[in-house]
Amino acid sequence: MTVDNSQRIGWLAGVAGVAGLGGVAAAGAARNLARKRVAGKVDPYADVDFTTIYADAASTVETDDGLELAVRTVDLGGVADGATPELTVIFVHGFSLRMASWHFQRLQLAEEWADRDYRLVFFDHRGHGKSDPAPDDTCTIAQLGDDVAAVIRATAPVGHVVLVGHSMGGMSLMGLARRHSHLFTHDGPVAGVGLVATASRGVTEAGLGEGLGNPIVDAFRLSVRRAPRLVQAGRGVTRAALEPVLVAASFGPTFFSPKAGRAVEKMIQNTPIDTIVNFLNALETHDETTALPVIAQVPTTVVCGDRDRLTPLENSVRMYSEFGLDSRLVVVKGAGHMVQMEQPRLVTDAVVDLVDRARVALPAPRSKWWKRIRV
Repeated sequence: MTVDNSQRIGWLAGVAGVAGLGGVAAAGAARNLARKRVAGKVDPYADVDFTTIYADAASTVETDDGLELAVRTVDLGGVADGATPELTVIFVHGFSLRMASWHFQRLQLAEEWADRDYRLVFFDHRGHGKSDPAPDDTCTIAQLGDDVAAVIRATAPVGHVVLVGHSMGGMSLMGLARRHSHLFTHDGPVAGVGLVATASRGVTEAGLGEGLGNPIVDAFRLSVRRAPRLVQAGRGVTRAALEPVLVAASFGPTFFSPKAGRAVEKMIQNTPIDTIVNFLNALETHDETTALPVIAQVPTTVVCGDRDRLTPLENSVRMYSEFGLDSRLVVVKGAGHMVQMEQPRLVTDAVVDLVDRARVALPAPRSKWWKRIRV
């Protein structure tokens, strides 16, 4: 890639300002945390280990282009003894996160469905968590949709599937629907879709820079679009500026849990800066509105916090309006973007309700669906 002097100057000016603003954001976050501690609040998640999901049964799924995705599987009821799953629920995490962001849903659903023949599947996106690094040109929503299709083929070759995606994970499910619409038909395996704190389009119209009202994100959007490799090269500056913004925007204004905040911060810190920069560019061009009528063929649930500054509530309302009668909109009062960590029980209950509705709507069981579909 050739970068002219004007691009370099623009990028350098952007990151210089961004670095200063990032320091201000970090300092502000520290002051807020200190004030909350002085107030004597108790962290409800103080004893939570957000890494326990990696102790579950491990495997890998090979993507169509040969990468290995890290997968964890939880078999419940008779499935743990070798029975065929009645239904598989696949969870897809968000931008710069990892499967550990579903920590509470994994624990709560294992208890809720202890006697159900269900399988829970969690995986890390390419370039995230324990999965293989993502080549720059594969950091697209379309590619993530193809990756989800590969996970479905590998982990749910029989029975039905309910898909639940958070943030970029929800966008991945839309990419899946657009590129693999046959999976959502009467003869396909997908029986329901949950979209949590996500958007079908307009992430930069209402969300990120606009929703945050933050010049840090605006500067990065411009820099990423003009000279992504230069942004990647300035790893230290990029991290120092962007991470505090993402962490600060993760939760609602009244939520208190230093442990949860550190868990999110660690996920972001452990995501390669190349991955963050490349997928930030993908989010800016994201538009999967044509996927909504495909998803509307199955029961759906849309969940969003009303204080989400990354994918504001209006995005969820817009998607919900495109779905059919068998759809639910769950608005979580006071919650931010990491709603599944901030109000985990409400999100878990929404998933339970989605699965119950999906089971009612199911046709006769199908086997080896993928062998009957020409790819």
